Amino acid sequence: MSEADAYSRTIKELSDRIVEAQRPIRVLTAINWDDQVKQDFFASGFKEQPKVDRGYYEAKGISLDPIATRSELRMIQGEILSRLGPVAPASVMMRFMCEQYLQVVDLLESRGTEQFAQISGLLYGTPNDVFHVGGPTIADLAEQMRHILEGLAGEIMEMEDARSIDGTTAVGILQRQLDSSMGPGKIDVRADDGIAADAAAGADYIKLNEDKFFSQRDLDLLEAHEGWVHVGTTLNGLAQPVCTFLGKAAPRSTVTQEGLAVLTEMINMRSHPRRLAKLMHRIEGIKMATEGATFIEVFEAFRTDGLSEDEAWSAAHRIFRGSLPDAGPFTKDLGYGKGLVLTLLYVRLAIQTGKAHRIPLLFCGKVDLLDMSVLHQLEEEGLVEQPDFVPPPFNDLPALTVALSLGGFMAKLDWTRLEADYSSLI
Repeated sequence: MSEADAYSRTIKELSDRIVEAQRPIRVLTAINWDDQVKQDFFASGFKEQPKVDRGYYEAKGISLDPIATRSELRMIQGEILSRLGPVAPASVMMRFMCEQYLQVVDLLESRGTEQFAQISGLLYGTPNDVFHVGGPTIADLAEQMRHILEGLAGEIMEMEDARSIDGTTAVGILQRQLDSSMGPGKIDVRADDGIAADAAAGADYIKLNEDKFFSQRDLDLLEAHEGWVHVGTTLNGLAQPVCTFLGKAAPRSTVTQEGLAVLTEMINMRSHPRRLAKLMHRIEGIKMATEGATFIEVFEAFRTDGLSEDEAWSAAHRIFRGSLPDAGPFTKDLGYGKGLVLTLLYVRLAIQTGKAHRIPLLFCGKVDLLDMSVLHQLEEEGLVEQPDFVPPPFNDLPALTVALSLGGFMAKLDWTRLEADYSSLI
């Protein structure tokens, strides 16, 4: 066996061990609140905080043995270091991934305590994070974007697509769309009445809530966001012949994955101003919780700003799940805003520097933008392959280049002056 083959086999062995070690980790399952919590909150007329405490989570349990999981991850870290050394690209990525999973175990053990929000901030970021020194925070940009959308969209913001497609019919439609765009049998679309959200994605499936109604735009958006990106990158990662760990999402990759999913929606003309505004609004809610707002206060802020009672509950629940109603947020949803900015920045930089050919590698698995330079090295070494599936128009680099270059050209114009001079056209 050649030295290169032995090197690849070592990486594959260690990569597979990481995949296996993290298998019992199910963050969202461990932190979600059941329907009874919502029913009790609504029954109180929104006056009593959700009945969630430390004991609630302890009774819920977690699907892993923390001691055994930590022991295995640390053992893998040690073997990576001893067998691959400290500077090999694969060694750096895999050791950091193990460290992230160790923090996730800490996160799960801290459910229902003030430490939960602190650890969440380390894993997913905080609303006060900045993109550069002296720059605006994530929450600042989210608030600005929401106000722009709500102010400029006008009657477009009020346009609603008719949700007339029942859950069972929606399953068939989305299945046909994904079979056409990604290939037959790649993703299984199924009905489920046990999920709280409209939809949920797994490694190779998408569940639709059979009790909900959908619009065609909803299904188009799900195809792009959940299918092309979330499930697509999982399948691409698991298909990697060596670096199979790319099929699993460590927390740091969440920012890139959510940002990439939102960007894919937007570029493919499948989003809606109201949807994007809601995503940004959720980031503002995370900031409120970081600053000490309780569940009721965040819920009422959403409700006052026009969300329905169910929408306000869903948004506030996403922010406080895993925590307590007065102990700070679960910050995962910051990824929608932070990730959108960073993935768009990466794509623009790749185009401007003549490296657009690197863009499809964003979809080779559950990647993090901070690891892209390392992934390029692994690709050059033959340890990472280009993805099997790349969503449109990321698979049409000339068209993507034109679309994003137009934005830079338009930004050089004085739009305030132009709008004043040409207002008579409307």
